[in-house]
Amino acid sequence: MSFSVQLGLLLSLATAFASVLGFLYKHRGAQLAPEVDWKRPLHSTVVLFRSGWYTLGIVVALGGWFFHVGALALAPISLVQSVIAGGLVLLTVLADKLFGHRVSRREWIGVALTAAGLAFLAATMEGGASDAHADYSAGTLLLYVGGLSLAGTLAAVAAGRRATLFALSAGLLWAASDVSIKAVSGHLEDDGLLLTVFHPLSLVILIASLAGLLVSAKSLQLGDAVPVIAVTSAAANLTTIAAGPIVFGEPMPDSVLGVAVRLSAFALVIAAAALTPPPMPAAALPSATEAPARV
Repeated sequence: MSFSVQLGLLLSLATAFASVLGFLYKHRGAQLAPEVDWKRPLHSTVVLFRSGWYTLGIVVALGGWFFHVGALALAPISLVQSVIAGGLVLLTVLADKLFGHRVSRREWIGVALTAAGLAFLAATMEGGASDAHADYSAGTLLLYVGGLSLAGTLAAVAAGRRATLFALSAGLLWAASDVSIKAVSGHLEDDGLLLTVFHPLSLVILIASLAGLLVSAKSLQLGDAVPVIAVTSAAANLTTIAAGPIVFGEPMPDSVLGVAVRLSAFALVIAAAALTPPPMPAAALPSATEAPARV
């Protein structure tokens, strides 16, 4: 494993921690804010940021996003997302011990199995950890990112007041952004930072990220923290990991056993998602005027 890939994995660990912590802060802030109004998306976004908890969550998540971009530029996308997914085990610990959420035994098991299944995919990365694997076919990338974006949009439209579907939608939209980030990172060496920033995929990254942020806020307003975050993370990580071999040509295991292990890991994630209880309306939190406190 090259040094750059090792550094990418360290950044992935930092991303995992920042992502979970930022999610929990955003959940608290979203619960304090008026419900997202799809007819007034800009107004809803401004209102969300009036909550100190939500703003703090965005700041933490933004730091994690920069770590994530660095990780995707240095290491294979499947390996990066597997490490981040493994960090999902932090969700129940932080939610229970630091944020005071009541985490049921079923949620502990569901989140743990989800993290284990996603992280286990790293064991089937035979020969895939030697470089960043950022090459792609434009047609394949367009179909994959377009499919994720369409599926995420349809899930949001069909959600009604179901937090699970909004969480699924946010995960798919963020996956479209992450896959695009990985593709753009492959242009850094040849085009430089300035030209890469103005690459057409950068607009896709911006739109998918912002849309996912608002949809995620809606899911956090309608549901409990642990199941909502678990569904969002599972959807984002599962589809992003799949982009490794599908879009970027990361090698699949050569043996039948290796392929079976990888497929079993995906099946474990699906089973864990089914085990995790659907999000229910969250309990009342402190008033919107209360300032963020240390946890």
